[in-house]
Amino acid sequence: MASGKTWNRRFALVGGAALVSLLLVAIPAQAQSVLNRGGGAEPESLDPAFAGSTVETNILGDLMVGLTALDAGARPIPGLAERWETSPDGLTWTFHLRAARWSDGTQVTANDFLFAWRRLLDPKTASRFAQNLWVVKNAQAITAGTLPPAALDVTASGPLTLKVTLEHPAPYLPELLTLPAALPLPRKPAFKPGGYVSNGPYLLKAWSPNDHIILTKNPRFYDAAAVKIDTVNYFPTADTQAALRRLRAGELDMQTPLPAAQVPWLKANMPGALHIMPSLALAYLAINLRDPALADIRVRRALNLVYDREAVAQKVMKLGEMPAYAYVPPNVEVGPQLYFKHMPYAARVVLARRLMQDAGYGPFNKLTLSYATTGNPDSKRLAAVFQAMARQIYVDVRITVSDYPLLLRALRQGQYQLAYTTWLADFSDASNFLDLLRAGSPGNYAGYNNPKFDAAMVAAEREPNAAKRAVLLQGAERIALTDLPWLPIRFLSQSEAVGPRVGGYVQNPRDFNRSRWLWVK
Repeated sequence: MASGKTWNRRFALVGGAALVSLLLVAIPAQAQSVLNRGGGAEPESLDPAFAGSTVETNILGDLMVGLTALDAGARPIPGLAERWETSPDGLTWTFHLRAARWSDGTQVTANDFLFAWRRLLDPKTASRFAQNLWVVKNAQAITAGTLPPAALDVTASGPLTLKVTLEHPAPYLPELLTLPAALPLPRKPAFKPGGYVSNGPYLLKAWSPNDHIILTKNPRFYDAAAVKIDTVNYFPTADTQAALRRLRAGELDMQTPLPAAQVPWLKANMPGALHIMPSLALAYLAINLRDPALADIRVRRALNLVYDREAVAQKVMKLGEMPAYAYVPPNVEVGPQLYFKHMPYAARVVLARRLMQDAGYGPFNKLTLSYATTGNPDSKRLAAVFQAMARQIYVDVRITVSDYPLLLRALRQGQYQLAYTTWLADFSDASNFLDLLRAGSPGNYAGYNNPKFDAAMVAAEREPNAAKRAVLLQGAERIALTDLPWLPIRFLSQSEAVGPRVGGYVQNPRDFNRSRWLWVK
């Protein structure tokens, strides 16, 4: 392990197989500019219909461009659409596409968007990200199977003009259209190296599962002349401690996330590399309401009361994050809070014990609950901390650790009791958090179903007045905070380390830094 402020540029001997893979992807550095990025979990898929994690969004953001794109600060800018107009009622958007090519040389057309969006929404595809396009007229009915994909109210009037009609006004549409779900596809899409046709700054050259992904510069990208880095290597780095060692050894140029326990050392020894910023994200425990014990609101209230959010934020994580007593972060919208926010912790524990006793539990009749999490060091630490907290109220927490894809599968299938997870907003709007709790939402892991909440969300999305819409969204959140399908923990900060070779990095709350805007010194 390197110490002090000195960066060790030599490759560490990390074992036979790993060393070979590192050398293989490092070879282009002799003649080309190479960026090595650590991105956390191994991606599940690079099919835009099934990609939604941060690492998948980062990689797809290098491979593909939609109607809009993200600039260096993660703000929406024109992408394949050079310009667009919006009708006075905000319901019709007309996009005018630039002359652009797929990597196989064929033209990108408006029909490529129509094909991709119909595919995404088709219930046969079963994409959990179809909800991201439900703002388009008839999209939700298509996903529900009550209308055919051809009923989507999107028209390709010529090869370079796309007219989109919405269900309700959506001023955030340019931001939403940067998501993987809104990307176009060629008519015969393939999602593996050798057949992957892209339209963005980079091409998919290689993918060695659980080892690395190699992207190379796309000469047919419409802005290829401005792309400075020839090769981008993405490494799965679920072990953040090991990733930090690789960063210090010069094997990685960028790494996110970072182990919270090492942040004080980074602040003292590598302050120029460390970037911590408030994010549009929530860390929470999903509570499976299908479970008989957790269906009892008294148990859910007790678990929320005993969770010491201040201790976690200030003593465990130490990232300056804000304890969460709501579901929507304050940098998106300030709304209702959990009623016990200002109650002393000791009083919370007393009340939580009383609730558990009312529910039939006590010292000689404890409630056993499973707590699912990943092998991320910080996630395991938080599980152990909660385990100790829960003992105070007669709850025996059994921790289960699995890889992220397995945890995600358990959440989707409802095969869990408590599960630690996070949500990074797709766009800066309260609805992007609260929509996860609507009945039928693919992100509704809790199985929450309250018609009053759903009605409030529908009223909010139909309200054109921004101030009135905000009030309706706050009303919906107040309903959810009463029912407690989630246990909110903290509003996240993004932490990233960026090595001294990297130029063009812009800190932003979404922590998206497209490789097309970066360079290596």
